[in-house]
Amino acid sequence: MRRILTVTTLSVLALAAGACGGKQNTAATDTGGDVTCQVGQDTRIGIATGNATGVYFALGNAFAEQVNSSGGKVQATAAETGASVQNIQQLVAGTYDVAFSLADIAADAINGTGSFTAKQPVAALARIHTNYTQVIVRKAAGIKDVAGMKGKRVSTGSPKSGTEVIANRVLKAAGLDAAKDVSAQKLDLTKTVDGMKDGTIDALFWSGGLPTPGITDLLTTAKDQVEFLDITPLLPALQQINEVYQEGVVPAAAYKQAADVKTIVVPNVLLVRQDLDPNVACVLTRTLFDRQPQLEQANAAAKEITLANARKTTPVPLHRGAEKALDDLKAPK
Repeated sequence: MRRILTVTTLSVLALAAGACGGKQNTAATDTGGDVTCQVGQDTRIGIATGNATGVYFALGNAFAEQVNSSGGKVQATAAETGASVQNIQQLVAGTYDVAFSLADIAADAINGTGSFTAKQPVAALARIHTNYTQVIVRKAAGIKDVAGMKGKRVSTGSPKSGTEVIANRVLKAAGLDAAKDVSAQKLDLTKTVDGMKDGTIDALFWSGGLPTPGITDLLTTAKDQVEFLDITPLLPALQQINEVYQEGVVPAAAYKQAADVKTIVVPNVLLVRQDLDPNVACVLTRTLFDRQPQLEQANAAAKEITLANARKTTPVPLHRGAEKALDDLKAPK
């Protein structure tokens, strides 16, 4: 077992190493001209995903596999990251060429607000699946609503992640200051789930697709000790920050629960730099939709990757290479 875990760890580190560093990624920049969707030279790209037990990571690795098996000149490597905010920062810095992001964080990047002090030069390949804000508490902690987290040990997610952003916003909407009123644990999902299991964490925030493997693990192994919170009473306050926040439902079937749970949802977008070679962007977008069935096999959240929703990325502009691909694929405008 120890040897298996070591091999797995090394594999993840190898993925991360392959995706980092400007010399590893050779995607060209946009020099103008028509978009042909033909990439003439070998091109390596890095994909920034998220926590290893989250949907971003599962879909990002599956997407890389499909890009690599498509027979073209583009080869992709996916890497574990802290998710949305960090992804955009490293995308703009050139560490990665593609990044998964929550739509609210992407909107902040475009507007130069929230975690960003200036407008970021990013564009979208497409809107993809929906993230569900999953707030789970240990029953023994006696937390009945978000305001009840005062004084408790609360995991607000990885630093510079979309989870951390929405966790802090939800806590603020409930009248709490994440820096003062709770014992904020800025942990990735794997460590968060471990803490919930051993009782060192009282509550967690997670923004992810359905099902998220780490949440499945928690609810399977500690199902009688934990429960979801309905946070929708705080939705009006969240919508004052960004109208992208909407009410949604975690279906009972997602985690084999007794009943549905209402929550706050936000869509995801797949981002690139505005100046990425449009032919590379076109190839990536085509692959995303041509290989959607294979992505769905990797994680059910990919069922939401549809041409009907592909262009719904406002205020993030679509990359012109993605526009070409969606035109060819007859995605509704």
